[in-house]
Amino acid sequence: MRVAVAENQHIKIQEREKPVLNEKGAIVKVIGCGLCGSDIVKYKNHTEEIVLGHEVVGEIVEIRNGIFSKFKKGDKIVLGHHIPCLKCHFCKSGNYSMCKQFKETNIIPGGFSDYIFVSEKHLKNTVFKVPKNLDDMEISFMEPLACCIRAVKRAQAVEGTVSLVVGLGSIGLLMGQAVKAFKGDVIGCDLIQERVDLANNLGFDCSLLFEGNDETSAKIKELTEGYGADIIFMTSGSDKAIELALKSVRDGGTILVFSSVQSDNGYTNNDVYYRELNIMGSYSPSPLDLKMSYELLKSKKVTVKYLSTQYSLEDLEQAINDTMSNKTLKAYIKL
Repeated sequence: MRVAVAENQHIKIQEREKPVLNEKGAIVKVIGCGLCGSDIVKYKNHTEEIVLGHEVVGEIVEIRNGIFSKFKKGDKIVLGHHIPCLKCHFCKSGNYSMCKQFKETNIIPGGFSDYIFVSEKHLKNTVFKVPKNLDDMEISFMEPLACCIRAVKRAQAVEGTVSLVVGLGSIGLLMGQAVKAFKGDVIGCDLIQERVDLANNLGFDCSLLFEGNDETSAKIKELTEGYGADIIFMTSGSDKAIELALKSVRDGGTILVFSSVQSDNGYTNNDVYYRELNIMGSYSPSPLDLKMSYELLKSKKVTVKYLSTQYSLEDLEQAINDTMSNKTLKAYIKL
């Protein structure tokens, strides 16, 4: 089978043996896989061979269920790639992404390959049948939308709150729609006018073209009776956005960090202390978040159609470069 291997900022296609079903679980033929920002971070930083991809849509071609019979051969599925144990101290505290089992479980070898092995734990907790009213590219957004849902829950972006989403790439556009699903108000901000316009078309209450930290934060305060946003979602991946966040958040407000940056720049102790700011991170979803994401997509309460551009597996490196250079919002790799 074909496998796209990343190493030293280069993609090469290798031929490998198809996974063998030696335990309970399933062999899934990958139909397509979304390209995540975390894939790009690993692509840029990994010096050893790694198979990327986890936003998978596929078809079950072999299955060993035991007593568990929710799925069968021929089912088209979408999946999440990590499974928390739901029993440890981290899980009981709601920090599912910190769970040891969560970190150790994954699909094998990775979504950018013709076939993957999916464990029985995955089948029980993070796998769903593809709804008939969604195409493969649309349902591939289940996992990234679930990440946003968890972030919205952690930040408590509910009715009566105003959120600012800094960075309107695919994740920012999902984040804003997730906030609206929880009945919060949301403002978007980006450097690219087309993305600002798209956010407005996707139901944001207002979206702004970034004009500078002082100018843009002043507009945020105008829109929030002088206070600033209750919650800032940092989805841009740029440390330059930190200053805007600090100038735009209200005293006592929350900044939720949703992307890594390449520098060590961060939030100063005295800003956090004197302004009583809440700085938190959110990384990956729980099974309940995946289920809610699935239902929001199925009911068309979150719109993702036309957010992705399709590429072949052989063009994965081009897809990565196009995403990094803002030539596409999001890449979907069709196998």
